[in-house]
Amino acid sequence: MLLCVDVGNTNTNFAVYEGDEERAFFAVTTKLPRTSDEFSSVIRGLMHVNDLSVKDIDACIVASVVPGIMHSLINGIVKLTGVTPIEVGAGLKTGVKLTIPNPKEAGADRVVDLAAAYSIYGGPTMVIDFGTATTYDLIEEDGTFRYGLTCPGIRISANALWNDTAKLPEIEIKLPDSILTGDTISSMQGGLLYGCIGQTEYIIERVKKEAGLDHMKVVATGGLGRIIADATDKIDVYDRKLTMKGLKLLYHKNRKQ
Repeated sequence: MLLCVDVGNTNTNFAVYEGDEERAFFAVTTKLPRTSDEFSSVIRGLMHVNDLSVKDIDACIVASVVPGIMHSLINGIVKLTGVTPIEVGAGLKTGVKLTIPNPKEAGADRVVDLAAAYSIYGGPTMVIDFGTATTYDLIEEDGTFRYGLTCPGIRISANALWNDTAKLPEIEIKLPDSILTGDTISSMQGGLLYGCIGQTEYIIERVKKEAGLDHMKVVATGGLGRIIADATDKIDVYDRKLTMKGLKLLYHKNRKQ
């Protein structure tokens, strides 16, 4: 079985595949410091909860945007499974042509998402990842990644709203029934999410216009992406597991290495 690991700034997600079948999906908090032994214990426990044995893991691939935890995480996986993971980075076959000024600056998660989107949906496709940051990346018809935008994520904006103001409370992030709100909670929820919807729609339309790509497909992913995708007709597909699909794809492209 294949263990796919996506290390994000907020959460680290794990998926276990047997062939094309996803057998388990679980997540842990990234910011909590862990030793390699703690990572081994956490992964073993969560696999046990999903009726899986670590003895069945014979391959692993990891994409990370948090270098500080990689030593402990990789060592923990090796201790647990005896498998040395493939790490997404320079030299890996992805199917994505990076023509940005400094290709090494492209986050591993963005490359994985683009590889998955291009393989599944073709190009030109815009991938919007509603993660800790919200990213808008365009992969062209020939698989070239040339343009991308990075914006504060919804949770970052929410945290700034209640942490940097004296009287505004911490709120649940959900979309009010109407943009015509009056009470404090609904006004904050509406401002965050309708504001994000407006940003999303504007960026999509502006990219289509400037790039001359009226036929561009738009694919969204990320934990809060479902809220935005359900509230606009500018997003064609919401694919919650896009990153994991990309990791599985890249493993099979590179396993002989």
